[in-house]
Amino acid sequence: MTGPLDGIRVLDFSTLLPGPMATLFLAEAGAEVIKIERPGKGEDMRDYTPKWGTDSVNFAMLNRGKKSLALDLKNPADREKLLPLLKQADVIVEQFRPGVMARLGLSYKEMAAINPGIIYCSITGYGQTGPRSARAGHDLNYIGDTGLLALSLGTAETPVIPPALIADIAGGTYPAVINILLALRNRDKTGNGSYLDIAMCDGLFPFVYWAIGEGAATAKWPGTGDALVTGGSCRYRLYPTSNGKFLAAAPLEQKFWETFVEAIDLETALRDDTRDPEATTQAVAHIIAGQSSQHWSEVFEVADCCCSVVQGLQQAFQDPHFRQRGLFDPEVENTAGDRITALPVPIAKLFRANTGTARAPGLGANNDLVANDNRIDTETSR
Repeated sequence: MTGPLDGIRVLDFSTLLPGPMATLFLAEAGAEVIKIERPGKGEDMRDYTPKWGTDSVNFAMLNRGKKSLALDLKNPADREKLLPLLKQADVIVEQFRPGVMARLGLSYKEMAAINPGIIYCSITGYGQTGPRSARAGHDLNYIGDTGLLALSLGTAETPVIPPALIADIAGGTYPAVINILLALRNRDKTGNGSYLDIAMCDGLFPFVYWAIGEGAATAKWPGTGDALVTGGSCRYRLYPTSNGKFLAAAPLEQKFWETFVEAIDLETALRDDTRDPEATTQAVAHIIAGQSSQHWSEVFEVADCCCSVVQGLQQAFQDPHFRQRGLFDPEVENTAGDRITALPVPIAKLFRANTGTARAPGLGANNDLVANDNRIDTETSR
């Protein structure tokens, strides 16, 4: 199958998570993605644990269906080998600190001089400009700097670290893919390439739109866990059950709240949660804690009011709903021929070029790309 990005060539200089996941999305939509890696070791993700075959399972999942070119970018001769590919590329994705690609002679200005239609996407934590642009950071730093983490931080005794790498994926991967696609569309119309400065921190602010609006409009900025959707309401909360599981209760709208309090048989005097919010919260918590998660799962299977028992990840993988939708059908294969479920990607099946089994490339597996007039066997890593 071919996808809508069939014929688009992407040179991927990125490592670890944001860039590789972005180029995974592009590859799944049909683009040819060529990873540029260090000879001998390759990108750092290959060495992560747990290992799955010769490389890490992380690397396998994020680089399924791509190709690998092992070149020393500090070596002028290797950079010279790369030149024909740079002239042919549609998209470049890089994730170095600002200035690194320029020192290698691979800046956007230099690339645009030889390939005016190039779309050049730089992904960093803080962007190419500003006082923090050269600072090192990881996901926890970025969500901390943007105020997102402070909205649901937990307590001094039990601080909460979010289970998702929000800045990397939501602030880096998704904006990169969106803007690359917009740049491709713009090139179709104008013939011009683009430079994309993707800062993971910048991409986080849409996720706290409600807090920004509240603070700007009322001058009362939300604190830790005190807002409607961060645990400050009995209508949006995690309630422990008798067997150590949690009920995710989110009956925000009045119609759902009325169904909820009826389903748990909350006493009438406490059903108006505006009168004594704390008393209502405590009463609801007491009722939920009195029964098992299985009991509440059965109750809310009937009472449809935005309530569900929190599932473990293994449970979610076995959930009939996700299985029926084919979310876990595609597979990734390692060099030994072992297969596991591929990372589900948010590309509609209509646009997926790769819905079967594919593998991540071995380091330098496609070095013939710069040895044979840039011709490559497209079956090598697909």
